[in-house]
Amino acid sequence: MSRLKELFKKTAGIQAEKAQEKRETESPSVPEGLWVKCPKCGELLCKEEVVRHAYTCPKCGGYFRMKAKTRMKLAADEGSFTPWFTEINGKNPLDYPGYEEKLEELRNKTNLDEAVYIGKGKIDGSPVVLGACDTRFLMGSMGYAVGEKIALAFERAVQEKLPVILFCCSGGARMQEGIVSLMQMAKTAAAIKKHSQAGLLYVSVLTDPTMGGVTASFAMLGDVILAEPQALIGFAGPRVIAQTIGEKLPEGFQRAEFLLEHGMIDRIVKREELRQALSALVKIHERRQGYCQFFGISMPKEEKSQQENSGKQAQAENEKRTAWDRVETARSKKRLTALDYMETVFDGFWELHGDRLFGDDPAIMGGLALLDGQPVTVIGIQKGRTTKENLARNFGMPSPEGYRKALRLMKQAEKFQRPVITFIDTPGAFCGMEAEERGQGEAIARNLLEMADLQVPVLSVVTGEGGSGGALALGVGNEVWMMENATYSILSPEGFASILWKDSKRAKEAAEVMKVTAKDLQELGIIEQVISEEIPACPENLREIAGEMKKRMKQFLEKYNAMTPEELAQQRYERFRRM
Repeated sequence: MSRLKELFKKTAGIQAEKAQEKRETESPSVPEGLWVKCPKCGELLCKEEVVRHAYTCPKCGGYFRMKAKTRMKLAADEGSFTPWFTEINGKNPLDYPGYEEKLEELRNKTNLDEAVYIGKGKIDGSPVVLGACDTRFLMGSMGYAVGEKIALAFERAVQEKLPVILFCCSGGARMQEGIVSLMQMAKTAAAIKKHSQAGLLYVSVLTDPTMGGVTASFAMLGDVILAEPQALIGFAGPRVIAQTIGEKLPEGFQRAEFLLEHGMIDRIVKREELRQALSALVKIHERRQGYCQFFGISMPKEEKSQQENSGKQAQAENEKRTAWDRVETARSKKRLTALDYMETVFDGFWELHGDRLFGDDPAIMGGLALLDGQPVTVIGIQKGRTTKENLARNFGMPSPEGYRKALRLMKQAEKFQRPVITFIDTPGAFCGMEAEERGQGEAIARNLLEMADLQVPVLSVVTGEGGSGGALALGVGNEVWMMENATYSILSPEGFASILWKDSKRAKEAAEVMKVTAKDLQELGIIEQVISEEIPACPENLREIAGEMKKRMKQFLEKYNAMTPEELAQQRYERFRRM
């Protein structure tokens, strides 16, 4: 487990204890009556127990739906939340009979003016715009008032340069307002776009249920999308879908776990850990002094790599290795993986998931990390060591959704001015039929196009195999480095020999001809730096290699952070233009 995950958990424990102490002395409002029924297991529970467990069942862990104001009490620092736009009420554009009376009845019953409660508060001292939908008010449906409040909140957030966090739950668009309700989808999306163009963070938290027009607008437009476990999330309701297609839906269809698997959300976060996750996201995006202390990270001393004083004998033996020796070493199951480097080079790594289109390819991992306190986006092609791990990671052969996930994270990094660091280790892009159906070539081409013009520093490190376009799709950097025993080539030596010489058995000969080694490629001007390996990279020398890598990365960032966005893109263009 990465250090950042451990820090999240440690912070979670401390804040959970504080939250429990607060709940014991000043509990938020709970359902009327002494007992409540668990929505999952049906157990009859004491309501005070439910409150103490953050509105979850102490028996089975099932989640209760929460009031919007309760969300604010649990999310915001005590006494920090101020509601906005309470004067905005719903309208009746269709003159729907009884609608105005229903709205007035709900205002009196729920003590809410509308289905969204939104305003300004603080999370661990950081000012944010916070909002939550409430299913007690016409199932949290979005009519004019909800859309207007959300649009105004994003506009004001731009003025005050604040991040926005919305807890979403809704049945969708409000039928009683017809087409006017439908237009709120476009209005909220347009306001979110303005907020995004200002370089500000938006986190949406999907809770049970998030459906219809809300899903198809502000709920799914977060820079980071979190969800509570087992939350029902979708556009059309499951019963409608089942009736339409006349088929039984798979187990867990449209639940949060289903969406994570299909690439639509970043993470599922348990309710008791949600506040600290939100706080961490806000802190890391503030780009100010102090977030390292929040994570409990002390600025580490420079680690001296033992490789600096490598023996001449070891170096001489290393230089005797043939190109084919390095091909075999690059493919070794003992070889360090991208995740090894992510968890050791950086002070922490918090993984984000999904391409927002089809799936979450486990062959590519990516997320947020800290390099001596500087936020960076790290992305790596991940192999496994065991057969089971390799099957789960598709042997490090990415599919189109993997490349699209990587590009999504790179564009997110560009928005927030975070450098991008990629780790490359792949025999090549997956060449299965389903990859072609989903546009493997387009996905790789799109990455090349967009990476060429990224307005942030980009560093690519080939750590194992650098196979063909599948590797290049993460290799359009301001600089490209290679481990000494890594390889980088147009295709495998076996494939080269088979195509040109009609004899794959001549792979060893092909490896020499192809010039696939780090030394060859540095001489050709394809890469800038070689990271030496006295012995082939493995768990035993991970810390030594990581220390050297970290030192060089800090030097890289010092150099390229001084450039303007335009200069970074131009330098990258000129680098490849010389090839």
